Amino acid sequence: MGRNAEIKARVASLEAFHARAEALSAGEPSLIHQEDVFYHVESGRLKLRKLSASEGYLIAYRRNDSLGPKLSEYEIAPTEAPEVLDTVLTRALGVRGVVRKRRWLYLVGPSRIHLDDVEGLGKFVEIEIVLADNQTEAEGHEAAIQIMDRLLIPRENLVERAYIDLLEEIDARTDRISSPR
Repeated sequence: MGRNAEIKARVASLEAFHARAEALSAGEPSLIHQEDVFYHVESGRLKLRKLSASEGYLIAYRRNDSLGPKLSEYEIAPTEAPEVLDTVLTRALGVRGVVRKRRWLYLVGPSRIHLDDVEGLGKFVEIEIVLADNQTEAEGHEAAIQIMDRLLIPRENLVERAYIDLLEEIDARTDRISSPR
């Protein structure tokens, strides 16, 4: 099982963060178009990350919703048939929702800085500190805070929940506003 320490923050613009992330990273970012399909599960979260017609990753993970650094434990299974797997999982579990984003990935040692433009939500910076087997959660949290400070991310911009949760919140508000009472 993989583990990482994560921080997510909402930002008004990604431009300044590109320059800061590039200064910390080993090179140019990768631009990735992702579609994450979330399925109904009893505990944790299960998503199929589709990158192309022949590349995807089934990811099961658990993470507490809290501001600041949080531990995420995950399992990843690659697939060369994401559409087929999506059909099977949709029939078996049902779709909870879909998150579409453009993600710029910067690598900083074993850590990742994501600059995300999420459809329907806006712009975010996400930091993931990939933990080695011998690293503690506290060490990951400290490393995430250090990168957050170097990127000049204001603490009041921190987000506690996953993108899927934020999209569901918007959908729930929209349904309450548009449905008759």
